Amino acid sequence: MMEAKDKITEQPSRFDHLEQMSVGELLRHINEEDVLVAEAVRRALPQVEALVEAMEPRMRRGGRLFYVGAGTSGRLGVLDASELPPTFGVPETWVIGLIAGGEKALRHAVEKAEDVAEQGWKDLVAYQPAPDDTVLGIAASGTTPYVLGAVREARKNGLLTGCITSNHNTPLAQAAEFPIETIVGPEFVTGSSRMKSGTAQKMVLNMISTTLMIRLGRVQGNRMVNMQLTNAKLVDRGTRMLQESLGLSYEEARQRLLEAGSVSGCL
Repeated sequence: MMEAKDKITEQPSRFDHLEQMSVGELLRHINEEDVLVAEAVRRALPQVEALVEAMEPRMRRGGRLFYVGAGTSGRLGVLDASELPPTFGVPETWVIGLIAGGEKALRHAVEKAEDVAEQGWKDLVAYQPAPDDTVLGIAASGTTPYVLGAVREARKNGLLTGCITSNHNTPLAQAAEFPIETIVGPEFVTGSSRMKSGTAQKMVLNMISTTLMIRLGRVQGNRMVNMQLTNAKLVDRGTRMLQESLGLSYEEARQRLLEAGSVSGCL
């Protein structure tokens, strides 16, 4: 088992006596640490690229993407998955977020939910996983049993597997075919991986899902032409897209949009 002393995510913060700092000092130092995140993600880009290129043909054949995480990592996976249907007009079944402890864990800590290694795969089995599916484990530590168990079993059962961690050479990275290691360094508050590690995870998830949606034809030019028209702001955005593309008046564009149900349906 990987020991705490070997985890960068558990190493002491570069800053001490935080309670003695002013508000301005705290904010500046947190920002100094956050600046390091983008560089850590940049270094991991070849790993992200390899995973996305392996996933794309599977999703074209109908495969799904499952995010599996606990705590902050699980919430970020659920967040990314939940934003794709309204943004890109895809079914909720394309990308699915699973979190240790289930729906309750989105708002409340569920005691010891992440410590049950068998539960991650059990939660996946409920969706009848198939060979073209991908399981992406998200765990800053790289040792979370719920996530590790899901990835190991998914790989045994022939699914494509990837992971996002913030430590080198973790059990999770060893279990996944396509590990992504975003080494952001010790957290501002020692061990608080909701900070830099969580930010890196969000950045990588944005990259993965957005790149896949573009490659799968859900964007034209740089526009979200398949977005769901769920509020006035999005109807207005879609209307202006059609005005620019088709040279229509605002009212004509709006009427066409509402009749078709999406920008792509009018183009």
